[in-house]
Amino acid sequence: MNKPTTFLKVILIDDEPLARSLVKEYLRSFPQLTMVAECDDGFEGVKAIAQHQPDLIFLDIQMPKINGFEMLELMDAPPPVIFTTAFDEYAMKAFEVHALDYLLKPFGKDRFDKAVNKFLNRKNVFLPPSFSEEINSPESQNRVVVKKGQNIIVLPLHQILYIEAFDDYVKIFTAEGFFLKKKTMAFFEKTLDAHQFVRVHRSYILNLQELIRIEPAEKDNHLALLKNGTRIPLSQPGYAKLKSVLGI
Repeated sequence: MNKPTTFLKVILIDDEPLARSLVKEYLRSFPQLTMVAECDDGFEGVKAIAQHQPDLIFLDIQMPKINGFEMLELMDAPPPVIFTTAFDEYAMKAFEVHALDYLLKPFGKDRFDKAVNKFLNRKNVFLPPSFSEEINSPESQNRVVVKKGQNIIVLPLHQILYIEAFDDYVKIFTAEGFFLKKKTMAFFEKTLDAHQFVRVHRSYILNLQELIRIEPAEKDNHLALLKNGTRIPLSQPGYAKLKSVLGI
């Protein structure tokens, strides 16, 4: 059953005050939409979405701390999104993963109305949980955003010791312990620097900076010994790949 149109909740997430003011002004033409929160960064956006469970969010991409795509990664089922951004390089990927619309700043009232009417006509459409699986933003090349309880943590890649598959999640191990993230091993194999992170087993990706040596194991198998004492099993293809990257 559709929600009554008079109770459709909207959250605006953008670090530019003038951009937020423009969206709020344009929203006055849609009395069936009620703005329940206004946020100037992704951290606040995550909290507001959890608190208000909005029907729609207007989301900038380039913001301080974490960007819009990273913010969406932290949610299992993000609400419908209309992007409002000055950068057009992510438009194709946004539509590929079913973003509702993509407004390129500066946008006018007519273009804004078109995007909102698209939402009102299809307000049962939600982004799939894998929304950000195919997004490869510049920030994803040098950091990973994770949650620990209610805290959002930005991990520089050099702090990652290794990554282990764990059902529908991965465990990202650091010196302080591990963090769960709902991503696939294939995603990290594709997005991480292949000269620094090597998938040495179907269940393991290791940081070459943490590797001390390769040890023999039973039945012609091998193990990778890390600086913290962890031993990672190497599959035969993984062993060959590791040797190739190391030039041995």
